[in-house]
Amino acid sequence: MRLSVLGGGGFRVPLVYQALLADHGPDRVTEVVLHDLDADRLAAIGHVLAQQAAGVPDAPVVSTTTDLDQALTGADFVFSAIRVGGLAGRAADERIAFEEGVLGQETVGAGGISYGLRTVPVAVHIARRVAELAPNAWVINFTNPAGLVTEAMSGHLGGRVIGICDSPVGLGRRVVRALGADPDRARLDYVGLNHLGWLRAVHVDGVDLLPRLLADRDALESFEEGKLFGVDWLRVLGCLPNEYLHYYYFAREAVAAGLGDAPTRGAFLERQQEGFYSAVRSDPGSALRRWEDTRLEREATYMAGNRESAGAGERDACDLDGGGYEKIALALMRAIAQDRGTTLILNVRNGSALPGLDADAVVELPCLVGANGAQPLATSPLPLHAASLVGAVKAVDRAVLAAANTGSRKHALSAFALHPLVNSVSTARRLLDRYQVAHPGLAYLR
Repeated sequence: MRLSVLGGGGFRVPLVYQALLADHGPDRVTEVVLHDLDADRLAAIGHVLAQQAAGVPDAPVVSTTTDLDQALTGADFVFSAIRVGGLAGRAADERIAFEEGVLGQETVGAGGISYGLRTVPVAVHIARRVAELAPNAWVINFTNPAGLVTEAMSGHLGGRVIGICDSPVGLGRRVVRALGADPDRARLDYVGLNHLGWLRAVHVDGVDLLPRLLADRDALESFEEGKLFGVDWLRVLGCLPNEYLHYYYFAREAVAAGLGDAPTRGAFLERQQEGFYSAVRSDPGSALRRWEDTRLEREATYMAGNRESAGAGERDACDLDGGGYEKIALALMRAIAQDRGTTLILNVRNGSALPGLDADAVVELPCLVGANGAQPLATSPLPLHAASLVGAVKAVDRAVLAAANTGSRKHALSAFALHPLVNSVSTARRLLDRYQVAHPGLAYLR
């Protein structure tokens, strides 16, 4: 099979290739095409992959290109992990938001809206080219904001685009480990939107073990979400929120942490990765070692501001393996190619699975995956507090999509103003004005 990776010069691409190297089963990926607009970044990642493949006799063949159509032609699967505007764009999103007194984050709040406004038009263009050049390909979307971008692409690809995220899987893995349960026997009741979901039950042999976990303070405090949200708040909720909900439940603390002296996450990653790519250009032979050192530092500092504000301490060593999104992508490809009937938590069109949202809304919940793609499993309604938040954020997504489709600045303004973490028309106007100055890619909004 041929896998085309869009954003192929991205720092996390070696995680995907690492997973492919370990796959020796039937219907495996034998050819990988890396596409990126930056030839230097492609070359650097190419060195990392070549060193990963050393000594692996059946390693997938890797090629690189800066031509999108060339990358897509003949693809069986397309993995999209692009970053429109680069890390400099992310850093600007975060800085401007914090300067306006609201949350700056890649996918949540004002930063996520700005990122979505400049990413959706590019993602739609990619979807159209896939439909034209590789109509039978399956698109696996990891481009953030993942739910929003998947919904934009689904307008042109239908169910052949599926969004993935490692956050729900990481949460489930930590919870199952804290319970001492067998992960192969655990069934997770997880539901929401991307970066806005809740784990409501953990069924093992038909018994929900989550109440037992919520009653055990020591077990709750043994993993990331217990430390991040606090035992008392988790007991109030009666469920376990995705880590990104910390930005909503502790919004003031998150803004205060962002206004400190430390660089924003985007600025930190921008400097870190500039150092990595520059070093590999100077010394290609050290590419794999430098990548691994940089990756470990990246994972150790993930959501550091949130953990600091919550007093959660350092990340657990077992959470430093890269998150696992590459394993989800591989499991998804296997399930489709081999018609496995695997259950995975994915971002797909809702249909009638989650009451309260329309059929076209992309939601994040367990899906049954086989040769016909991912079918969302029916689930019970969210409680009012969660349903209200999901509805508000989905309305923002729809305003972003309307702005991207029409070029209407009015729709873009409404996206900022309606977001629960902005909650001010005046602030929304200033944010939009400043983002349009900072990002040439938003010039289409008039």
